[in-house]
Order: sequence, then structure tokens, then C-alpha cells
Amino acid sequence: MNRTLNVARMQLINRKTFIWLPLIIFAAAFAISLVIYIAIDVSVDDLTEPMYGGGAQAPLWYFAVVGVQALSMTFPFSQAMSVTRREFYLGTTLTAVGAAALLAVVYLIGGLIEKATDGWGIDGYFFAVPWVWGGGAVGATVLYFMAPLLTFTVGFLAATVYKRFGMLWLVVIAVGFAVAAALAVLGISLADGWTSVGSWLAGMTPVGVGVTGLVVVAALSGLAYLTLRRAIP
Repeated sequence: MNRTLNVARMQLINRKTFIWLPLIIFAAAFAISLVIYIAIDVSVDDLTEPMYGGGAQAPLWYFAVVGVQALSMTFPFSQAMSVTRREFYLGTTLTAVGAAALLAVVYLIGGLIEKATDGWGIDGYFFAVPWVWGGGAVGATVLYFMAPLLTFTVGFLAATVYKRFGMLWLVVIAVGFAVAAALAVLGISLADGWTSVGSWLAGMTPVGVGVTGLVVVAALSGLAYLTLRRAIP
């Protein structure tokens, strides 16, 4: 456990990767959204509908880059320091979980403030998006914890595939996923199943999506560990 915690400390030596850059992206997205809300509120006299934006997604997607950097920037160094691959994997995962939890708490606090102030007094919402908060604060927190952890895991897995098999196989696998998704869309269209798919998606709750996403995270994380065991530093 001590060696695993040391890996987490090693990842946090460069705090900008896990902490400062996500917070900077978050702050910039929030500030830009707020300025747009204020501009709309000032320029539109008869505005009656609340304002919502998608800027809250920006730092969540950035965690895919964090996942890539968490492997590419520190894995070779960890192997030179005689850290086992299992310890590196566990320590890096622990760091990602902590960063995702911190971001989820920030989003939770922001959403609570927006609800208490009626959207910062101008009916503009950055955190408290209706569907995300449809299941309350717990559902929103689970979803906001899962999202950055999922994108991190995808980035980390991609980096391990690159380290193990090289760029060619990474591209081949990515193209394979894209082709599979296109065939799935084609199959649903040929079966006239979009109505059923839409009903299924409409029935999903934030908690359900969050829990399902965490199951996917666990599966992808397991694949990343198996690949990491034979990855070349």
C-alpha cells in the first residue's frame, strides 16, 4: 500500500496534469458561459426561459488527455525506479479516482449554489442541467464522478495499447470501434428500432447512467491493466 501511495504522490508531482489544468479549463468554461448568460439577459427584455449551456462538459473530456499523460509521462520513470506494473496501475487509478471525486464535489457545490440563487440571479445554469439533476444531488454527483473517470480510463487504455502494440494497432482498434458503431446504427435503422432506442434512453436516470458508466470503467480499466503488464516503457 505504501508503494501504491508513492505512485500516487509521483503522479501528483506534476500537479498541473491532474489538478491545475482541469481547474483552469473548468474556470474558463464557467466564466465564458456566465458572460454569455449575462449578455443574453441584458439584451433580451422578455426572456422567460432559463438558460442552459454545455460548457460544463469541457473539463470532463479533458480527462482523456490526463489518462494519456498519466501513462506516457510517468510510466517509463516508474519502471526505472523499480515500481511494479501492478503498483503503478493501482497508484495511478487511485489518483484518477481522487481527481474525479474532487471535480464531482466542485460540480455538486456549484449546482447547489445555482439552485439556491436561481441561476446566479439571471436564470442561467452551468452545473444544474435539468436531466443531470433530475434524480437530485446524489444522481448528479454519481454522474459527474463517473464522467471524468470514464474519459480518463479511455485515454489510459489508449496509451497502454500504444505502448504495447504501437500506433498501427491503436489506429486499427479505433477504426474497428468506429466501424462497429456505424454497423450498429445501420442495423437499428434497418430494423426501424430508433423509437425503441429513444424510449430506452429517455427512461434512463442519472444514477442508472452513472452506475452503468462505472461498470464500463471497471471493464476498460481491467483491459488496461492486462495490456500494461506487457507494455514497453
